[in-house]
Amino acid sequence: MKLIIAYIQPHKLNDVKAQLANADVAKMSVTNSLGCGAQKGYHESYRGVQFDVNLLKKVRLEIAVNDDFVDKAVNAIIAGARSGEIGDGKIFILELAECIRIRTGERDSEAIG
Repeated sequence: MKLIIAYIQPHKLNDVKAQLANADVAKMSVTNSLGCGAQKGYHESYRGVQFDVNLLKKVRLEIAVNDDFVDKAVNAIIAGARSGEIGDGKIFILELAECIRIRTGERDSEAIG
């Protein structure tokens, strides 16, 4: 079992969700986040005050999958999120030690679905 964490551009969320649905990956958590990377932010002025905005809006996806769905999920995220520009995002894949479905008590692969 793996936990896939992906940071993507907010406007790409619907494209990524569509690609994941085509790959039969439907269970995910989505949160808004702020971050900085190669984009390095931008310079802005508000009422004459100059300031740098270096924490940019991103969307964080967390998807727990069985081992046979890792490549499908990763390829779907890449297909939906890639624009070829700096700031497309990052994907992290972590080992998932255990998973328990609260409603039924199922564990591990059965709990992920």
